[in-house]
Amino acid sequence: MTTTRRPVPTRRLGTTGPEVSALGLGCMGMSALYGESDRAESIATIHTALDAGVTLLDTGDFYGMGHNELLIAEALRTAPAAAREQALTSVKFGALRTVEGGFTGYDGRPAAVKNFAAYSLQRLGTDHIGIYRIARVDPDVPIEETVGAIAELVEAGHVRHIGLSEVGADTLRRAAAVAPIADLQIEYSLISRSIEEKILPTARELGIGITAYGVLSRGLISGHFTRDRELAANDFRGMSPRFQGDNLQRNLDLVERLRALAGAKGVTVAQTAIAWVLAQAERHGADIVPLVGARRRDRLTEALGALDVTLDAADLTAIEEAVPAGAAAGDRYPAAQMAHLDSEH
Repeated sequence: MTTTRRPVPTRRLGTTGPEVSALGLGCMGMSALYGESDRAESIATIHTALDAGVTLLDTGDFYGMGHNELLIAEALRTAPAAAREQALTSVKFGALRTVEGGFTGYDGRPAAVKNFAAYSLQRLGTDHIGIYRIARVDPDVPIEETVGAIAELVEAGHVRHIGLSEVGADTLRRAAAVAPIADLQIEYSLISRSIEEKILPTARELGIGITAYGVLSRGLISGHFTRDRELAANDFRGMSPRFQGDNLQRNLDLVERLRALAGAKGVTVAQTAIAWVLAQAERHGADIVPLVGARRRDRLTEALGALDVTLDAADLTAIEEAVPAGAAAGDRYPAAQMAHLDSEH
């Protein structure tokens, strides 16, 4: 494992998708689900990412009920023109919310797709969205209809590329038969590797890229999460099975194994975990772009350092012996949310 300073490289998302930075910035935590955040620090973090060469900004129209899109719009509006012009927004839509913040399902009807897009364009202050995807498959609407509606938005110039989120191999094939799919956004990390069996090979076969979220498993394998950490009442992790009781203890034991390897090489746990995901692109012959959910500049700087980490075959073997596939304790979402994942069925 060696470190060498280099500029942020780029990767193309699939055969039909855009060229983006090899590391994307997931902006959700700046608005929702991880407790309170600092607006000024969030905007400064986006500016720092753009200045470093990060071009892919990932969001969802339901993150903070539109707050995240407005935040990104402000950050882009106040960024240097050159950085703003290089930025590409990836937007998820379709989640239905309550006033209290609950989730009540997903809407993938064609009319709803176009309605969601109209609101996102207004909030983002732009005439087009880079990549547009439904957050979860609507079980009452064939994926062909949802993708077909996005394809019409592409034809009209309102969207540049079509993406998908958390879909299984069969749904991926059905969607790709309707229109070109740039990428599949799906959880992929050292402790969430189920896509390797069917989904990743199918994406590779179809020429569809992967934007991997949860590469640090919501901070669990970042090296910063402690056993005695108290979570805010509005922090999603308080309901996540992997952060509960004995599961948390077992998962943090895995992190300590990873820490020993990282420390011996002079890098951090987070950098090792992100570098592992980056390395899977060459290993699986696929276009894989990790999304890092940094809410602060120091965490972003640490994550960008993963781009300077080279893992050789021996490093990868040692990492996977320390954290074997399937070693995580607990599901990645509560049962009700797992039921919405087409990728898990």
